[in-house]
Amino acid sequence: MKQKLMAFLVVMTLITTPLLAQTTPASGLSKIGYTNVDYILGKLPESKVMQNQLEVTKAQLDKALGETYKEAQDKYEAYQKNGANMTDVIRADKEKELQNLQTRIQEMQNNAQTSLQTKQQQLLEPILTKINNAIQEVGKENGFLYILNMDAGPGSTPIILFTATEENNATPLILKKLGVDPDKADAAPAAATPAKPATTAPATTPAATPKKK
Repeated sequence: MKQKLMAFLVVMTLITTPLLAQTTPASGLSKIGYTNVDYILGKLPESKVMQNQLEVTKAQLDKALGETYKEAQDKYEAYQKNGANMTDVIRADKEKELQNLQTRIQEMQNNAQTSLQTKQQQLLEPILTKINNAIQEVGKENGFLYILNMDAGPGSTPIILFTATEENNATPLILKKLGVDPDKADAAPAAATPAKPATTAPATTPAATPKKK
């Protein structure tokens, strides 16, 4: 689950249920606020902790994949060197072993990608829940009818196309609610993008197993 997609889902939940259910036009509220959930996400300390944990997980997955790849490479080189002197039974056994290793490498690549994505989802969910709770509180405490997300994700049209004033920018209030100083947050770099899944083996892979003549 990618960061922007998750942020968008959080905002969609916000728009469709809790805040609107409690602050309707009949209440006399008309102030519309806006924020950027991805910006807030990048400023939270929890995001940096999440990034570190993802990098550790990715390194572990890469190490396991690299070790299996090396095992396959070494056994393939040994097969090439000694294959001509092997009996038919031993040669067939070695070829089957190499084929199994190649299948294992492919499975490890697929599993590593799934594992890292699942880990990211698990770490991201409580952070997004915390942000959403802060948005709810800021909306109620400051009389907003809506708080909209300025960035709904890549390839999408921004929700707010024109803003005449910063008066209704709810981002500083949400950051304060989350314990982050907005001024310091502006000066600090955003958290790095979560680590990419370990989906590829080293550049070269064992050649196709020779077929027994």
